[in-house]
Amino acid sequence: MAAPVKLSSAVSPIIPIASGDLRRDQDLTLAELRRLLDLAHHVKAHPKDYLDALRGHSLALLFEKPSLRTRLTFELAIAQMGGSSVTQTGMIGEREPLKDVARNLDGWVSGIVARTFSQQTVDDLAHWADIPVINALSDLYHPCQALADLQTIEERYGGLKGVKLTFIGDGNNVAHSLMLTATRLGMHFTLAHPRGYEPKPEIVAEARKFAAAAGGKVKITVDPEEGVDQADAVYTDVWASMGQEHEAYERMVHFEPYRVDEELMAKARKGAVFMHCLPAKRGQETTDGVMESRHSVVFQQAENRLHAQKALLLMLLHD
Repeated sequence: MAAPVKLSSAVSPIIPIASGDLRRDQDLTLAELRRLLDLAHHVKAHPKDYLDALRGHSLALLFEKPSLRTRLTFELAIAQMGGSSVTQTGMIGEREPLKDVARNLDGWVSGIVARTFSQQTVDDLAHWADIPVINALSDLYHPCQALADLQTIEERYGGLKGVKLTFIGDGNNVAHSLMLTATRLGMHFTLAHPRGYEPKPEIVAEARKFAAAAGGKVKITVDPEEGVDQADAVYTDVWASMGQEHEAYERMVHFEPYRVDEELMAKARKGAVFMHCLPAKRGQETTDGVMESRHSVVFQQAENRLHAQKALLLMLLHD
């Protein structure tokens, strides 16, 4: 295991994200991604340094889907840095055109955080609003989750380059974001999925380009045991996400062999960590024993949602 992440007592000046939004993982340049993770580590270690960093700023949280970690960590992140937030639930653009929603918010708040069903909703909000828009989950991406996850892995191993991360299950939004983010930083990424639940081929192709440039590898397989071989981190997610409830029984049949249990974890590298974006259905995609084992970092991941999102807000909103 590598040495712990080294922190200085001061962090470099906060440099804004050039794109002005985080609609998808690729909106961060490689340099911005690295700075954001460094800042997240610093914010976590020195929270009092940022108590007034976003005073006078406000966020509008638009949530089409229920949320615990995403909603509360964004509300807490802005509040703990001196700002404020308002939250609205329900389908965006249903009561009035989305472009009207975006332009109203543009005049009221400093930024928009949107948890949506469709990626197009996030993209349209960013098109119509001049303020920053943050993707808090869509059907294609979950960039905020990936940022916290890489922060967690870096805390565990002291670095990211050469670390193997294996995702077991659906080639979904979380898998997409992890693949795109990990490979840019020189990690090896493997996805083991049931047939018919592949990731988007265009996202895999982009991740392979990132991996080639950074010295990492991308592997896609249908064999979970092959997937976890030599893995430093084993990650899974629920078998049926919100909006897929009607597929729950069919998915259960296909995903049963992909349960991350004690036997599968034992085939990973000794000391490998177990990861889950939560909420978890214990007894389905994983077991209670794995969730509660000393190798589980799921609640460290959840905590780091707060710190990674603080860093993101600082880079998007800080004056």
